[in-house]
Amino acid sequence: MESARLASLIAATVTTGLMAGLFFAFDVSVMPALKRSDDRTLIQVMQRVNTAIINGLFLLVFLGALLFTGLALTLHLADGGGWSGAGLPLTAALVVYAFSLGVTARVNIPLNNALEQAGPFDRIADPAAVRRAFESRWVTANRWRTLLCTVALGCLAWALSLT
Repeated sequence: MESARLASLIAATVTTGLMAGLFFAFDVSVMPALKRSDDRTLIQVMQRVNTAIINGLFLLVFLGALLFTGLALTLHLADGGGWSGAGLPLTAALVVYAFSLGVTARVNIPLNNALEQAGPFDRIADPAAVRRAFESRWVTANRWRTLLCTVALGCLAWALSLT
């Protein structure tokens, strides 16, 4: 039981760290680079990113962070750990990561879908309007996802230090 609990905690930490890193990379490199580009380029790149990112490895990490954290918490509680020790930081990590998924579901995915529904980047009549409707809200939501995933990662590191 102990090795399964530790393995799930390590998997939760790694997958959450990967998600925090992905969102951070968009915050500090991808979106600042696209901010300096023209409207059609931003639309084209983000449409392609939104298509490319839906793959098995991404989904394993994106959903795995939640599932592995939930498993680590469940195993901790089943082992009699209760809310003491790693119970508090595991619970916090699970809740905070769930909030990041909520931001993704309520803001980023609908904006990605709207960008896709705008049509091919080279046929959009008013690309500036499409960009205005997308960029600022998407960037702000992504910063929240970065913060939330980083907090969850910190909680998981805290839980690891208590193991």
